[in-house]
Amino acid sequence: MRFRLYIVLIILLLASSCGEYEKLLKSTDFDLKKSKAKEYYDAGQYVKVTELLTQILPRYRATDEAEDLNWMNAQSYYGMKDYFMAGSTFKSFIDLFPFGKHAEEAYFMAAMCDYNLSARPELDQENSRNSIEGFKIFINKFPNSSKVEESKKLIRDLEDKQVEKSYLSAKLYYDMKQYKAAVVALNNSLKEFANTKYREKMMYLKLNSLFQYAELSLANKQKERYQATLDDYYSFMEEFPQSIYLKDVNGIFQKTNKYLKAGIPDTGVK
Repeated sequence: MRFRLYIVLIILLLASSCGEYEKLLKSTDFDLKKSKAKEYYDAGQYVKVTELLTQILPRYRATDEAEDLNWMNAQSYYGMKDYFMAGSTFKSFIDLFPFGKHAEEAYFMAAMCDYNLSARPELDQENSRNSIEGFKIFINKFPNSSKVEESKKLIRDLEDKQVEKSYLSAKLYYDMKQYKAAVVALNNSLKEFANTKYREKMMYLKLNSLFQYAELSLANKQKERYQATLDDYYSFMEEFPQSIYLKDVNGIFQKTNKYLKAGIPDTGVK
């Protein structure tokens, strides 16, 4: 009986609370809504905060409280993990208060929203690109910020994700035996992200693609393509003399060197 009584009391309290909130939403007392929005914000009830602020922000647009209310609105969306709305709201905040007291953090948080929206490497990386741009703008505007090093690390994480997408695309071309397309994709990625942690793997895949492309080429095209493979071999070895792919790379070198010395394709060597 006592347990049932507790349940009934909880239900009554919730019903009463919901009823009061519904009345608040319908109220025309903007100061009360503002005050309650701050209470809800402190309590982490972000949905209620955004609902109330949506109603009252136009009323306080040209007041001294506008910046803090808009900041609270953006932070609430972020607290709800609604990163799309949060990002849009932070960017609007920057437009409204570019020199306000929260401007520095707003730039950082706008980039963070795109970071949180960034998809897996195999999917579209538009949000990753937007986040990288946002963090770079933040670093340029606030070079002395305590968040600069964090921003640089997040940029590296996003760039690695983009490189991984390039790697997966190139690997797909390689698996489909489209070696020329694989070389192009890997070259572009290595130029754009020269310091990526995938560099050794990508350079090996590029070298192997060049070799396979040469091996499958028509006889009158093979010499120049084997030469390109040999040139790439020397570049690879200069950068990674102790590579984990050393056995395969040396095999490519021996076969390529043999073809070039013979002056004719040796299709019996695999």
